[in-house]
Amino acid sequence: MEENTFQQAVRNFANDLASGDAVRHLADRGLTVTEITAQLAFPTKKELVTEMVWKHYLNTGRIRLEEPTGGTVRKVSYVTEEGSFGKTSLRQVVEEIPAPAEGYVRCSFGRELYRDREAFLKRLERLSASDREYILDLPWPLTDVWHVEDERMKRILQMLGEEDGK
Repeated sequence: MEENTFQQAVRNFANDLASGDAVRHLADRGLTVTEITAQLAFPTKKELVTEMVWKHYLNTGRIRLEEPTGGTVRKVSYVTEEGSFGKTSLRQVVEEIPAPAEGYVRCSFGRELYRDREAFLKRLERLSASDREYILDLPWPLTDVWHVEDERMKRILQMLGEEDGK
């Protein structure tokens, strides 16, 4: 068990080192997990890209698990540091940044998907292929989450008939 955990940690570190920055950059540009996976030069499993994108969205405040109440968001990032003997380590850096000007909308995609998968997939047929991928590629939890009210999310909620989801 310990060895598997260690091997998984090493594997995740190697994948993050090889493609983590690219994944985060492409996610910030608005690409879906499927599109990001296709663009990577270093072969990375889609599940790992999904995990990286979800963590990035949580760390940057694009998606919040709790209802936003203040005007700031905690942004979590990691800095690589080299010690005096050449040992490389990661240090977590937490910053308070202004909340997005667009505001947030409440999303319950995980709960809807879990409650009635077929009906939810049928509703998603109204969306463009890219917007449908965006929703289906992310691991939405079974509770409400708050997503930045960007153009994509406005379009998705409008197409799904959920403009009042705020």
